[in-house]
Amino acid sequence: MTAIRTIHRRAIATAAALLTTALIASCTSDAPPDESAGQAGATAIDPGTGAQSKFFQQTEYDRQLALVKQTPEGPADRPWEQMLSPQLTDTAKYRKQGQGIHLCFSNAGVFNPWRQVGLKNMKAEVGLHKEISRFTVLDAQGKDDKQISDIQELAGKDCDALVVSPNTTATLTPAVKQACAKLPVIVFDRGVETDCAVTFINPIGGYGYGAVAADFLVEKVEPKGKILALRISPGVDVLETRWSAAKVAFDKSELDVVDVKFTDGDPAKTKSIVTDALTRHGNIDGVWMDSGATAVAAVEAFEDAGKDVPPITGEDQQDFLQAWKEKKLTAIAPTYPTFQWRTPVIAALKILSGQQVPKEWKLPQPTVTQDTLESYLKPGMPPLHYAMCGCEKLPGFPETWGGKK
Repeated sequence: MTAIRTIHRRAIATAAALLTTALIASCTSDAPPDESAGQAGATAIDPGTGAQSKFFQQTEYDRQLALVKQTPEGPADRPWEQMLSPQLTDTAKYRKQGQGIHLCFSNAGVFNPWRQVGLKNMKAEVGLHKEISRFTVLDAQGKDDKQISDIQELAGKDCDALVVSPNTTATLTPAVKQACAKLPVIVFDRGVETDCAVTFINPIGGYGYGAVAADFLVEKVEPKGKILALRISPGVDVLETRWSAAKVAFDKSELDVVDVKFTDGDPAKTKSIVTDALTRHGNIDGVWMDSGATAVAAVEAFEDAGKDVPPITGEDQQDFLQAWKEKKLTAIAPTYPTFQWRTPVIAALKILSGQQVPKEWKLPQPTVTQDTLESYLKPGMPPLHYAMCGCEKLPGFPETWGGKK
């Protein structure tokens, strides 16, 4: 058992390191980190939530929290086809004549487990549609210059539609604008600073994620309870917005955020931070995380210290869901669902048939709760598989996704 646990920890550490690199390299902002905002509240000298991040936008915060409460339009069993408050746009001018569709995809990369699961989803979705005769994928390997070149190459080919998942925002914007002048473009996952794409597809967003996790702790932890907030890195917008929303919730509550620490996505560092917090504060009553990659390491740190695991937030990775069930944790898992990788294919087919699509295609962002845990925990799937893949009925599942029947 010890050997198995050691191997498991090494696998998590390796994947977490890749995830950290990917998050930093592929954030939706090219702005440099604001060290004062990012580090606020991260030291013992200035405990608490610190100053609000420069990334915080009240209007977008309000919009996302409103979307969380809305019921999406679309089939209940296919969330990747659902829409939140859609404003439809006409696509008649893109209607394709003739047979056979050549769909092209410029991908930022497959440098973490989330993106690896996602690309498998996309390829499987393509396989469902016989009208797609060719599917060309170029991998930018997390490099802006390569993705610029990839987009230019694909826009100059005979692609009928181009899907883009940008590596960064401002730097990729000119290349996307140039492509828009030549063919219909679908942007998803991360955005660009132009609305030239026929549709932009993404889930509710970071504010919705962070608020759900913080609200859970406000509900589960007694007033004056000590909260440890674990973040990955400062200056990454998708993570900053998660923390910004959590800060708003904690500041309104009676909870005491005793530490805000950056883990670098490293399980060993995460365990060290938790152990140090327990030593200095005597007890920790709740753990908030802006990403669940090291949630299992945090759980193990409490166990190693002989402490009960307090209410904790994670994500929809199988290792955390498994620990949640086996250890009977009080937990919740907000998600950034990988099922969104199926939607661009569906959108492209709609566009090329002249059907209307939302100008901004907002997808739902389900949360794994105690009531839904069993439905998302899939026996035989690898530890870093993302449960919110929407891939269970796709051809090749579970083997293509690394699982066993």
